Amino acid sequence: MILETIHSPADVKALPESQLEPLCAELREFLVQSVSRTGGHLASNLGVVELTVAIHRVFDTATDRLVFDVGHQCYVHKALTGRQELFSTLRQFGGLSGFPKPRESVHDAFIAGHASNSVSVALGMARARTLRHEKYSVLALIGDGALTGGLAYEGLNNAGASGEPLIVILNDNGMSINPNVGAVPTHLGRLRTKPAYYHFKKWYRSLFGAHPMENRLYRLNHRVKSSLKKALWPGSTLFEDMGFTYLGPIDGHDLDRLVHVLEWAKELNGPVLVHVNTVKGKGYPFAEQNPDRFHGISPFDPETGLLKKPGGETFSAVFGNTLSACAAEDKRVCAITAAMADGTGLTGFAREFPDRFFDVGIAEGHAVAMAAGLAKQGMIPVFAVYASFLQRGYDMLIHDVALQNLHVVLGVDRAGLVGADGETHHGCFDAMFLSQIPGFTVLCPANFQELRHMVRRALFEITGPVAVRYPRGGEGAFREDTSAQAAVCLRPGKDVSLVGYGVMVNHLLEAAELLKAQGVDARVVKLNRISPLDYEMLQEPLAGTELLLVAEDAFGAGCLGQRVTSILAEAGHAPRRVILKNLGKTFAPEGTVAQLEHSFGLDAQGIVLAVMEAMGK
Repeated sequence: MILETIHSPADVKALPESQLEPLCAELREFLVQSVSRTGGHLASNLGVVELTVAIHRVFDTATDRLVFDVGHQCYVHKALTGRQELFSTLRQFGGLSGFPKPRESVHDAFIAGHASNSVSVALGMARARTLRHEKYSVLALIGDGALTGGLAYEGLNNAGASGEPLIVILNDNGMSINPNVGAVPTHLGRLRTKPAYYHFKKWYRSLFGAHPMENRLYRLNHRVKSSLKKALWPGSTLFEDMGFTYLGPIDGHDLDRLVHVLEWAKELNGPVLVHVNTVKGKGYPFAEQNPDRFHGISPFDPETGLLKKPGGETFSAVFGNTLSACAAEDKRVCAITAAMADGTGLTGFAREFPDRFFDVGIAEGHAVAMAAGLAKQGMIPVFAVYASFLQRGYDMLIHDVALQNLHVVLGVDRAGLVGADGETHHGCFDAMFLSQIPGFTVLCPANFQELRHMVRRALFEITGPVAVRYPRGGEGAFREDTSAQAAVCLRPGKDVSLVGYGVMVNHLLEAAELLKAQGVDARVVKLNRISPLDYEMLQEPLAGTELLLVAEDAFGAGCLGQRVTSILAEAGHAPRRVILKNLGKTFAPEGTVAQLEHSFGLDAQGIVLAVMEAMGK
């Protein structure tokens, strides 16, 4: 096995060319077998095998800076940089992250988990290199999907104009960037990627010195060339107009050509964009045929491609089905997604109401602003989005939605701890920042039936902006529908009040039973609405509370527990002792939700321990 001999990028560089293609085949087999056991992002990594090998043939990522965009496609990079043995722990608690993490390796230049920032980060690194008079290459690896994010264009625009030596690799695995207008672009694409052309252009540039763009004749020739290309090849010069030297499109599975192109890009000493066409899921038929399903997948049988443990009904699916039912009743209801129709349960809605379904791509800020426009003109827009990605639309939530009190509904999916994707994907901010925005109503169902009723309330009963936040996966043991009340006491008790929202109430109810066995009478209070929050809704369920514990899978600063305590204190009914069980100021790592809850003391056992310690027992 060639792969077993690869412990660092130096080993990749040392391989004879005859072993590179077999190495790629072994990498694909390694990916399929590894991800089939742990789950993870498979299709995107299968598509960049040759590209990643080529990068490590040309560059030294211990000193050169490789910045991933999103980072779904970093598994091959990790396997080639000394982390093969850790793949059995991929996305597991205390194990190998599924995204680039500088804490893991010197070869991971920058953390990645959200889209469209890579060019901006890479430009910052390139400018730092210049200012510090250092010498290394800087690369940004960005997918075509990430180009729908406005930040990507902000970065490209500034990077192209900067003149800084910087290589942007565009991994185009689905969306057409350049329109196909016949044989001319194909011919020119091939011509521009031939080594002979590279060397001719290098020689030609050298005639005008180290900085040819400072020469008037060179600039004139450059303008004539650009004008001619625009006439012969319409739409081909988007990146060149920004100031990049454009190389491509390149077959992303032609390893020899990729190496030559990257070597040339390295020599150009300016902003370069390398456009690479790849096939998502390459080499594994099940992933090639269904790349979306194998983008992020649970453990599966590599022989059949079938999940080892079929998933049951989820909050996402219930949300999508409920929204479809509401849309059938009211033609004002429309749905928006930011390239996550499957993940947010909107596939059925898109099929039933295609004229009222809008996929805006990876552009969450735009999604919020567009929703505001829809609402202003009388529609009822629903933006279904993962909690961690909603952060990208924070300014629009304030400026475009809240300031005008527009009836925009947010389906905040993956709220709270989400598990294996780690700190970039946990939804631990939305409960705080949504509650801080004036006019926002934030509802938190604990089970499917509550979700159904809260979605209907959000659409047809509540005015102004509304967020319904719900977790990843399925419901717990608590199935009672209490959604009609803002706050409800699920269990009376005199010794301690346990307060929470959403599925966290399952742990509170279990903790109350465990405390009862130790002679502690615990009250359990469930908040269905965490914003707006006032004394009137807290007065009855929390009357007479002396010892208060509030549990939530959110960060501590500005958390619900602080707000509840403050409201009680202002009313002159402050508890004698308050216990705030949350994430504090620590980003939660990879791991199952159960593991993470246990590590932060948010499971039933952790809650019991905190209460007993507070009571001196």
